[in-house]
Order: sequence, then C-alpha cells, then structure tokens
Amino acid sequence: MSRRINNWFPVYHGWYVVAACIVISVATTSARGGISVFVIPMSEDFGWSRGTISIAASLGFLVTGLTQPLFGGLLDRIGGRRVILSSLVILGLSIAALGLTFNIIFVIFTFGVIAGTAFSGTSPSNTSALVAKWFRRRRATAVGLNAAGVGLGGLVIIPLAAYLIQATNWRLTWLILGLMVLLVAVPLVYLLVHDDPEKLGLKQDGYLISPEENVNSIATARPGPLDTACWREPFVSWPIWQLSVAYFVDGFTTANLLVHLVPYAIDRGTSPAAAAMVFGFMMAFSIIGSTIVGMISDRAERKTMLTFIYALRACAYIVALLLPGAIGMWVFAAVFGLSFMATAPLTTALTADIYGLRALGAITGVSYLFRQVGGTFGILLTGYLFDVTGSYTQPFAIAAFLLLPAALLAFMVDEKRYSARYQHRMVVGEG
Repeated sequence: MSRRINNWFPVYHGWYVVAACIVISVATTSARGGISVFVIPMSEDFGWSRGTISIAASLGFLVTGLTQPLFGGLLDRIGGRRVILSSLVILGLSIAALGLTFNIIFVIFTFGVIAGTAFSGTSPSNTSALVAKWFRRRRATAVGLNAAGVGLGGLVIIPLAAYLIQATNWRLTWLILGLMVLLVAVPLVYLLVHDDPEKLGLKQDGYLISPEENVNSIATARPGPLDTACWREPFVSWPIWQLSVAYFVDGFTTANLLVHLVPYAIDRGTSPAAAAMVFGFMMAFSIIGSTIVGMISDRAERKTMLTFIYALRACAYIVALLLPGAIGMWVFAAVFGLSFMATAPLTTALTADIYGLRALGAITGVSYLFRQVGGTFGILLTGYLFDVTGSYTQPFAIAAFLLLPAALLAFMVDEKRYSARYQHRMVVGEG
C-alpha cells in the first residue's frame, strides 16, 4: 500500500511519515491537554477541587515519563510502527472509557495510569525519534513539523471538545475523542508509517551525496565523537544532562498550562467557549513557532535557537504577571504559543546530532522522563498554589524564574564540538 501511495503521489515517503505523525499528535491531544476543558464540568458534577483533578493529570504526566524510556527502547529494538499502533489502540479505548467516570479513582487509574502509559508509545518523543531516522539535512524542519502537530491538535481538538461538552455533555465528548484515535489515527499509521527508509528500499533524505557533488568534493558530516549505540553512555557526558535538566523546566512550564490555561482564562472573565479559543489561539502560534524554529535551526546552531525559546517563554510569563485583564491574557497566549512546542524539535534534533540514531529512541525517552517529571511538579504545584491563594500569580512567577537557568543550560551546550553537523570530512567518489 505504501508503494502504491508513493506511485500515486511521488513524494519522498519520509514526508508521509511526518504527516501521519502530525495526525497522531492531533488525535491524541486529549491525552495531554484535552483534560483542560473537562476540569470545570467534571469538578462541578462530582464536587472535586482543581487540586484533586490535577492529581489525575499530573499522574498521567509522571507515568508517561516513567514508561517513556521503555517505549523508546522498544522503538529502537522492534520499530516505531508496532509500538505506535499498539499504543494508539490502548490509548483510544482508555480515552473513550473516561465517559464512564463515576469516581476520582477511576479517572486517576484510567487517565493517569492506562492512558499515561499508552501515550508513551505515541508521544512526541517517540514520533520525533521516528521522524529523525528518515531525515538528515532537513531533520529539524521535519521534527519541527511533527511538533507542530501538537499545536494543531490544541487548535482543533480543544475548541472541538469544548463545543461538544456544551452541545452534548462531557461523557459523550470523551467517547468521541477516543473514537477519533481508533478510527482516524490507527488506520493512517497502519498505511503510512514504517520504521526507516530502508524498509521501503529508500535512502535517508539528504544523507547521500550526488555524483555531481562528489566531483566537487563537497564536505559531508560524519558521526560526532559521542555517537553511541548504548543509551547509557550519553549520561556520562555533559550535553545530555544540560538538555535534560532544561527539559525538566520545559515540562514544568508547559504541562501546567495544559491543565490550567482554560481555568485561568475563565477566572479572567471569559466564557468556557472563549477560554477554549484562547487555548486554540496559543496552539496556532505554537504551530508557527515549532515550524519556523525547525527551519531556522537547520541553517544555524540549534543551541542558540533553544536558548532563545526558553528566554521567550520566560517573557511570556512575565507578561501574564504584569498585564492584567483580557489583553494580557491574549498577549501571553501568543508569546507563550511561539515557544510552546519549539523546544521539542530542537532538543530531539540536537540529541540526534550529538549521539546518533542507533539508540535515539531510548536516549530521548530518558530525556523525556525529565520533561514529564517536571510537568508532574508543574501541574501539582500550580493546582495546589491556586487552591491556597486563589490565584495563578505565584506558580507563574516560579515558572518565569526557572526558565532563566534553562536558557543558560541550553546556551552552554558545546554544539560545535560534539554535533555531527560540525564533524566534516571530504568525500570523493561516493554515490
């Protein structure tokens, strides 16, 4: 079927893989940020506080982080296609089952444990590692487009879920979101996703040099000094720790908004539908940010762009603290959106450049664990501080402060020393 599609539409198949991964991100948004629009209606029906429902959301982030290294290792060993397909089926069923909620324990187990585990197989970490195997020259562009799928999911799914909750009820909405995963994402992955170019008799895009280029002895990249086939080896070097600790802050400063942005907007006087539009507005800017950043970083140092993104996010939180009212909320959503998923393609592409592709799934899985642990703390602390103070001022101030050392860590990565992009040799006569 994949060969037939390539014959009908003669485009490098890696771009079909990117397209399928974007659909995965859109369909699985309910497993990340979708719960944001369910916080208030479910809390009202059952009398839960925001801190209580934050337990389920934070547990989902933690479980995803804890199981991500396992799923990343499975991607390296048995391939991304099987891992993603099986995870999507379990994820779709668990999301649909949330419509049967009768107790907070049920939400904690279904959303936090089952969906949280299944999401590891379909997470941006795994899809980015899969996409990275198909590209070299345009790796950050491709991974950036993959990350844009998260923003597209927020732009489409969150407002859709809010509309469905108002038009029907939250129980039926969970069922519809689960069916979207099962009936849209699963068939598309089955048809389009393969583990690497060699499975289809193709070459990694941009990896080989054409005969014309060989005649001119064009310089090409060779593996960096830290290239490895073992996931443990990178953790005795500095770059992975710099990226992973910064990733912890990334999780802390994004996961809290996945759960609390809609309630935050409602607290500022907007309706639930308008609050969902704020979330969608932020996700629209996320698409722009992750796409542009990926394209730029294929032509410049990735660490420079990563530093800029962390600093930009700190500015967004400062805007939220200094500009009250609706205007401040919309400006915050726009500025924050530009940085929301832009860190993911940069971190994955930089990790691939430094440590290679052979154990990329497991390496990024461990790094993603840092992000998910940070997200867990971010969700819990934000919910707790809101219950205590009745305001999001304190957690937003903490987030802004943490982003400064994250930017510094990203800037300190010695990219030119370790990245394969800067390891050159002269190639003559290779086709």
